[in-house]
Amino acid sequence: MGEIFQLLKRGNKSAMLAAIINTIISIIKGVAYMYTGNVAMFAETMHSLGDAANQFFVFVGSALSKKAPTEKYPNGFGRLVNLVLLGAVLIVGIMAFETIVEGYHHVVHPTESGGFIINLLVLGVATLLETFVLFKAMKEILHEIEVEASGPSVFAKSFANLGRAKPATKLVFMEDLVATLGGLLAIIAVLIAHFTAFHRAEGIASMIIGVMMFFVVGKVFLDNAAGVIGQADEEMENKIGELVMADPDVKDIQGLTVIKEGEDLHVELEIEVDPKLTVAAADDIKDRLEEKIMAEKGVVDVTIEIDEEDGIMSWKNRSEPTPE
Repeated sequence: MGEIFQLLKRGNKSAMLAAIINTIISIIKGVAYMYTGNVAMFAETMHSLGDAANQFFVFVGSALSKKAPTEKYPNGFGRLVNLVLLGAVLIVGIMAFETIVEGYHHVVHPTESGGFIINLLVLGVATLLETFVLFKAMKEILHEIEVEASGPSVFAKSFANLGRAKPATKLVFMEDLVATLGGLLAIIAVLIAHFTAFHRAEGIASMIIGVMMFFVVGKVFLDNAAGVIGQADEEMENKIGELVMADPDVKDIQGLTVIKEGEDLHVELEIEVDPKLTVAAADDIKDRLEEKIMAEKGVVDVTIEIDEEDGIMSWKNRSEPTPE
């Protein structure tokens, strides 16, 4: 029990914060929907409920993925977070389907809903809370990739570096971005339905919110399916390659692979050195490189093989343009 508690303390904090806030929001929206019967409010209730459950599973998965390797599972549990996320998106998918169906029914059979002021107040407060969680997720992204930003630049830099974020943080960011946009869309739909008597606006908004939820499902599914299989991290490969080639005793890199397993990085490296070096000198090079690579954020293990120089340069940074 103590081990589980210690693991949970290391879980993704953005996911836990988002789960708590979305639980509160879903309860408030649910009460408002039962009172007003507003279909846009129903869509937002389902959205927040799905996000809350999803983000709670993400928090648990991100924590358990940090469990140390065991004799039975020597490669560790890094990919567990990807598996949990794959399961979690199913919840969002079901909620998205129900949201679209309910919106469609309202478009076909539009009805007037009450509680105009209540709807606006609840949706306004919920959207502000979602924006707060979204901003925290943006800050978490920048913290993970060690980028400094403040004020409006937080928005620009977090969007630009979203691909480098941890899977759990990326999911929280995407879900709360859609939730914030969905809240604004629901507010617009409520205003239109109230002042123009175009009651189908609420159903249309519900369907659009459902489609946005499906977009998150698709994006997260593809990202984490790749993580479960074992995806190469080309950006880290380039960074480690430059670090290794900067060593004066390394003549070339025959092979370099960095595999992502959840939030962990596994490095396999094969280098070429001067064939005149002694075994002891080659071993010193290996130890030196291993220490430098292990210092990189996210790297959990390094395997280095040494071969003699063959006179043919094999290494090329993947970020460099290929000559025509």
